[in-house]
Amino acid sequence: MLYHLFEWLREMGFRFPGGSLLQFITSRVLLAVILSLVISTLFGKKLINYLLKKQVGESVRDLGLHGEQQKKGTPTMGGIILILAILIPTLLLADLTKAYIRLMIFSTIWLGIIGFIDDYLKLRAKRITQQQGGVYKKGDKDGLAGWFKVGGQVVLGFVVAATLLFNDNTPVWREYFGEVKKGDRNIKTIVLDGKAKYFVEANEPITTIPFVKGHEFNYSKLLPQALRAFSWILYIVIVIFIITAVSNGANITDGLDGLATGVSAIIGACLGIFAYSSGNLRLAEYLNIMYIPNLGELSIFIGAMIGACVGFLWYNAFPAQVFMGDTGSLMLGGIIAALAIIVRKELLIPIFCGVFLVENLSVVIQVSYFKYTRRKYGEGKRIFLMSPLHHHYQKLGYNESKIVTRFWIVTILCIVFSIVTLKIR
Repeated sequence: MLYHLFEWLREMGFRFPGGSLLQFITSRVLLAVILSLVISTLFGKKLINYLLKKQVGESVRDLGLHGEQQKKGTPTMGGIILILAILIPTLLLADLTKAYIRLMIFSTIWLGIIGFIDDYLKLRAKRITQQQGGVYKKGDKDGLAGWFKVGGQVVLGFVVAATLLFNDNTPVWREYFGEVKKGDRNIKTIVLDGKAKYFVEANEPITTIPFVKGHEFNYSKLLPQALRAFSWILYIVIVIFIITAVSNGANITDGLDGLATGVSAIIGACLGIFAYSSGNLRLAEYLNIMYIPNLGELSIFIGAMIGACVGFLWYNAFPAQVFMGDTGSLMLGGIIAALAIIVRKELLIPIFCGVFLVENLSVVIQVSYFKYTRRKYGEGKRIFLMSPLHHHYQKLGYNESKIVTRFWIVTILCIVFSIVTLKIR
């Protein structure tokens, strides 16, 4: 809104000291980071005090883990801090006419609402049980049904995929080497360093394959020639799967103080580099990567996301004063997946979201192996001492802070490796 206000004033002939800064994406990204940090740190304390007053505390199961009972009563639903710290800077500083910005605002609000309802229903079930004199156990029939949360993720996946495929404002530019006819409106001509280059716009299910020369890949090639007209259906299914998997991965990872928050902030930095590079024609040309017009504006949203996560860490780091709950974890995982799909780097998700992937797989492997051995031998066996994986290391005696820090380091290494793929082909 501030961006549009200053743009309007500039068109009317008004000039303000420093007002021209808002014309530059880099300036607005820095302002978004600072503003989100301020909102999350200042507003965070007030929300924590409010949640304590309302007795919105976390219930902790007895898992035999060191320090778990000290977490009992810690306020949850802190994801509200993250949502506000992301949305307010984005609404103030981003160009709201861009389809990508609108899509990310919708994604944040949509998954935030689903997570909030889930957290609220859990707290409501806890209060009712306690009022009736019963003993509340986390995991009792409370919160949203699993199919409802998955349904919400499916809706988001459908919206993201449909926007990229059918919205005229979300094309990618692919370099054109054929014959250029004068007056052809489908061909975009750009002069770089005195040399004309030609591009054609495309709303197609395209992505980037890492480590492969000529690394663009069209999902329609996965189908027989006769069915390629229906490649949009395949693309929607793939996007839904990615958003559901990453969102649930972030939710599972949110089991130690500061773990999911720190990992998300680091992943956000990686996505910011991808978005800025693909949205800048010169950088895209230099790196020989796909150019996506208007993508640079997403850097502002990503900057707000990074600032929100870092500010939230002030209260979420060990020992945590607040937990994000599903309000925050579902939302963070969903917007990370959506951003990766928008910048056409979803095939790199197993690398830069490696921690989410391993945490998710540890649960799948543990449950599958337990069921298999129980069916075959009559007694279930486990591969890990406990899943998700971070609890396995807790059982081994590792300090919670050490586990979190090492998971952060692993994420940084994954991010560096992902960025290197821009040039290694």
